[in-house]
Amino acid sequence: MATELQCPDSMPCHNQQVNSASTPSPEQLRPGDPILDHAGGNRASRAKVTLLTGHTHSSLPAELDAGACVGSSLNSESNGGSGDSSSYDAPAGNSFLGDCELSRQIGAQLKLLPMNDQIRELQTIIRDKTASRGDFMFSADRLIRLVVEEGLNQLPYKECMVTTPTGYKYEGVKFEKGNCGVSIMRSGEAMEQGLRDCCRSIRIGKILIQSDEETQRAKVYYAKFPPDIYRRKVLLMYPILSTGNTVIEAVKVLIEHGVQPSVIILLSLFSTPHGAKSIIQEFPEITILTTEVHPVAPTHFGQKYFGTD
Repeated sequence: MATELQCPDSMPCHNQQVNSASTPSPEQLRPGDPILDHAGGNRASRAKVTLLTGHTHSSLPAELDAGACVGSSLNSESNGGSGDSSSYDAPAGNSFLGDCELSRQIGAQLKLLPMNDQIRELQTIIRDKTASRGDFMFSADRLIRLVVEEGLNQLPYKECMVTTPTGYKYEGVKFEKGNCGVSIMRSGEAMEQGLRDCCRSIRIGKILIQSDEETQRAKVYYAKFPPDIYRRKVLLMYPILSTGNTVIEAVKVLIEHGVQPSVIILLSLFSTPHGAKSIIQEFPEITILTTEVHPVAPTHFGQKYFGTD
């Protein structure tokens, strides 16, 4: 399940101890002191907080209490992307927003895949300028598949009954009909195969948006959708959210074709805080699903994936 960025005042962030009532505060700890995590009932895991100069660097597990701010990895690329997946080192100044600040400004519409070492490695390879195109595409396709799978998990299901080969009645679920994909050309086309691998018969539309040479504003050059798209839930595919302008224009086109923002799920691999915030401010009901929110987006993605870099 994707992690919603929810951080009410009464709930802790991922760089704060979950059960503050039964554990000492960081100010009371000595470097390296162990802390027991009691947030998960039978998940009695141990976490260690290392006190650093100026801020607390936490190695708490990503699967903490559902109310905690977890799931995002905001390591500065200027620091080489070092650090574990459940913590971040704040650089000087305000170069990016922490989880709680991001959640307050954007809200539950922004969903992040729970961070783990597998996802972190894929992100690292995609960002690595020395990675071969073969390794880049392989890692990109794997990350795309993870995002698509979670995107499908956001769609509605309904209960159904099937009969097994042994005659046993099994109560399960199945997709509700009425879904489609829309890729924003050209980099969004890299995500089409991942969607088809999961939904063989799904219909996919396309939008071509480019910057006008004179005004430098996003301009729609081409759009083709299923004729009944206004009745469908839409998985909008665009791997890199930098400014958010391209996606905003694409959503406007979908609205002109009768699609409501509340049924649009934006599938993305990487997003900047500005890009996500701009989209949600323009369309508060849209859902954004991504793996990372970071001030530096790998904008070379499309060129390297299609071999035009």
